[in-house]
Amino acid sequence: MRALIAMSGGVDSTVAAYIMKKRGFDCIGATMKLYDNEDVGVSRSRTCCSADDIADARGAADKIGIPYYVFNFKDDFNEKVIKKFVESYENGFTPNPCIDCNRYLKFERLSKRAEELECDYVVTGHYARIEEKDGRFLLRKAVNLAKDQSYVLYSMSQKELSRTVFPLGDISDKDEVRRIADEAGLVNAAKPDSQDICFVPDGDYAKVIEHYTGRKYPEGDYIDINGNVIGKHKGIIHYTIGQRRGLGIAMGRHMYVCAKDPVNNTVTLGDQIDLFKKECLVKDFNWIMYENPPKELRATVKLRYNQKQEYPCTVYPEDGYVRIVMDEPQKAVAAGQAAVVYDGDYVVGGGTII
Repeated sequence: MRALIAMSGGVDSTVAAYIMKKRGFDCIGATMKLYDNEDVGVSRSRTCCSADDIADARGAADKIGIPYYVFNFKDDFNEKVIKKFVESYENGFTPNPCIDCNRYLKFERLSKRAEELECDYVVTGHYARIEEKDGRFLLRKAVNLAKDQSYVLYSMSQKELSRTVFPLGDISDKDEVRRIADEAGLVNAAKPDSQDICFVPDGDYAKVIEHYTGRKYPEGDYIDINGNVIGKHKGIIHYTIGQRRGLGIAMGRHMYVCAKDPVNNTVTLGDQIDLFKKECLVKDFNWIMYENPPKELRATVKLRYNQKQEYPCTVYPEDGYVRIVMDEPQKAVAAGQAAVVYDGDYVVGGGTII
């Protein structure tokens, strides 16, 4: 069996390659070159896709004893991820580009390259599990819940799930991966994990958007939940739903971003209580667990990647959409983020909040 290993230069993907080689697979290592740092105005030393990352991945592949390639996917990444990210912020949404990267690059573009190389599987360092049950491939949380990444993988198709391997999904000890890398003499055993969106390493989304588009975004009105003008904001791309810090307005109490209106260029501020919603509508829902979903489903839902737990809910498939009703109102449900539904450890499916 032949496997194409997505190698970022980090310890997780390196150990994934090492494990697959130890299992007897004919492995090929590959790094996806996704963008030039100058494209988004960030330092070469701060992100993935740097020369150092490629050197680390190449060195690891040499140590493991597998061939290694760099694939230029910059045009795809620009069109499917960066451009979509920018347009989402311009239109008042809060996107998750890591989901789009997995969907369009790792499990679409890279899978096609794997087929061209006559590989049976694509392998990544994600912390998640795949299992087959009654002829259907299911996506499951990692054993190590602190590292679980199933949320960003909800868009995987049955074909993609059938041709993907996540070797780290069954590892329960958070330090075991680094131990494996250290014992194997891999050069990146102590390399820090990446934490941020790769092309926004310092978290300054607005700076990246302004560099990418080459323009400044106009000031507009802050309004309260009744529509009264209460101040001036510095440009709609600077704000996300639930934001409290950096508003630049003194109201004598904490205020939060509750809504954004790109047509009228307004940002609505309110109290914390105004952030809570009991339901949301979701588009482009990808059903993993069911070919024909039930008309009503009890489950739990995760509404953003860094959410510590899922919330009990009822899921209602509707015409072209899915309506999710939480048992209790939840804070800062943001359009553009993903709502991922779980049945225990299993991903039922997910889509984009509108």
